[in-house]
Amino acid sequence: MSLSSLPTAAAEYDWGIVWDNRSMLLNGLVTALEVSAVALIISMVFGMALALIRLGRAPFSWIAAIYINVFRGVPALVSVIWVYFGLALVLDISFSVFQAGVIALSLLYSAFLAEIFRSALNAIPKGQKEAGLALGMKPVRIFFSITLPQATKIALPNVGNMFIGMVKDTSTFTVIGLLEVVRVTQNLVAETFQPFVLYTAAAALYVFVAFVLDFLFRLAERTLDTPPNGALSRGLRGRKQRRIQALIDAQPSVRPSTAT
Repeated sequence: MSLSSLPTAAAEYDWGIVWDNRSMLLNGLVTALEVSAVALIISMVFGMALALIRLGRAPFSWIAAIYINVFRGVPALVSVIWVYFGLALVLDISFSVFQAGVIALSLLYSAFLAEIFRSALNAIPKGQKEAGLALGMKPVRIFFSITLPQATKIALPNVGNMFIGMVKDTSTFTVIGLLEVVRVTQNLVAETFQPFVLYTAAAALYVFVAFVLDFLFRLAERTLDTPPNGALSRGLRGRKQRRIQALIDAQPSVRPSTAT
């Protein structure tokens, strides 16, 4: 291609089709976020359970370690094929594409989150547990009241990264027909023959979502600081202070009695 033909080729790009089909692209993005959000909740619960099992005694810790190492190495595309075609056949269950996507992401990312939670739990000084036991607290209460809140704060940045990775990995679920951003883009490319324009728009959506999710998780991280210093925390503290001041102002003033 000669340099003189480049302006002509660029002029053939119809960027208006992105705006014309914005509702379809946004609906695909919403689908990707829904699948990822449900999978994140499941992965966090299962990942924490795996982390606790791996920190426990053998042989259960060995089983957890095998699961974690296997699924950390499995691509998302292979995982969703295993679920949608393999697991469905073994269990004689017909999964919807949404269900298959959630299960596939949960299987994969629970392994990653298990290692994140394990590292976070190991970062908590053991003396805190011993102090709780010395005060007569039960191990379960120590875990939920002392250990888990601190571990959550440590793990939160990496959990945010995992969520962004989940949203991107939904792009591989086109193989089972999940109507997310890439699948919508493929359908539009087949109709308009504008792959550069549409795939650039799809990439821009993923980048935008990455920035938004990063902001939200950083906001949550600052809210969990001690003392909380995020904008949300400052707003909540200001609201609490105003309510306390309103209660004080509503109390009748008490004048000192004069002795007779």
